[in-house]
Amino acid sequence: MIKTAVVILNWNGREFLEKFLPGVIDNTISDDTEIIVADNGSDDDSVEWLSISLPAIRIIKLEKNWGYAGGYNRALRQVEAEYYILLNSDVKVEKGWSEKLVTFMEMHPRIGACQPKIRSFEKPTFFEYAGAAGGFIDKLGYTFCRGRIFNTIEEDSGQYNDTREIFWASGSCMAVRASAFEQCDGLDEAFFVHMEEIDLCWRMQNAGYIICYVSDAVVWHVGGGTLSYDSPEKVYYNFRNSLMMLAKNLPSRHLRRTLFIRQVLDGVAAIMLLFRSGRAAFGAVVRAHNDFRKARTSIKTFRAMAPHPDMYSTPHTTMNKSVVFEYYIYGKRIFTDLKWR
Repeated sequence: MIKTAVVILNWNGREFLEKFLPGVIDNTISDDTEIIVADNGSDDDSVEWLSISLPAIRIIKLEKNWGYAGGYNRALRQVEAEYYILLNSDVKVEKGWSEKLVTFMEMHPRIGACQPKIRSFEKPTFFEYAGAAGGFIDKLGYTFCRGRIFNTIEEDSGQYNDTREIFWASGSCMAVRASAFEQCDGLDEAFFVHMEEIDLCWRMQNAGYIICYVSDAVVWHVGGGTLSYDSPEKVYYNFRNSLMMLAKNLPSRHLRRTLFIRQVLDGVAAIMLLFRSGRAAFGAVVRAHNDFRKARTSIKTFRAMAPHPDMYSTPHTTMNKSVVFEYYIYGKRIFTDLKWR
């Protein structure tokens, strides 16, 4: 068994592999780390290019596109390592990036997953949308980051140069303790894509693990490589999967009221999307709620695993207010301006 497996899930991403994979190889300096590309049923020439250009890279071939969750679950069953690093194909890394993450986790056995500082590849001094300086959640299940709340993205001036506990780590670059991943049943394939890593982090916390942000490690993420951030499909998965995540993990006494409020706020969001992005985005929100209602009775819950009576009793990672109201009503656009209680 090796210590660390860096696993890149690829789907029709030769352009990204060609651009970023050589840098991942050059900047991953540990002898006890293997870099693996798991191909999610690509129909471009990704696998052929890898075989010819980088023959030393191990390729795990999956027969079809299983999505982020299904692809990683199937790939990781074929990997024996103490730590997995789930890395998007559109990420530029710095020297020693993976070793910083794994060393930190070795020093702190209760950590189930962690992420580096994630900056934008296109605007390198700014944080990147999907992860920034660590993920958090409000009382209604809306997610946000230090360095990014909704569409407001901060420039990195060192304001988040601290290693600290967070609620969720970004799936664009996330180090995971293999034993914790297996204990918590891996990623939920019902999510297919988007927010499955947040659900996993929530379940890890329910099982007693801690999620952390490691500021000493830095990567740069293109973002939107599979689905653009304003894609109706992405809107659909984000709204549907957010509701699924609440149904799985939120303590029962909060669930009914929270889902009712979410229905109202998501309805407002759908109207805003109608005027901003068109009928397809509006319809994506409606479809997300309809599909959630159909699937709700079959959703496997994990709230009984929680070691604490209320997951929202941890004010340093969960916000006991609505980030929607803080952002849109009170104009709090920066993480440090938010009122948490």
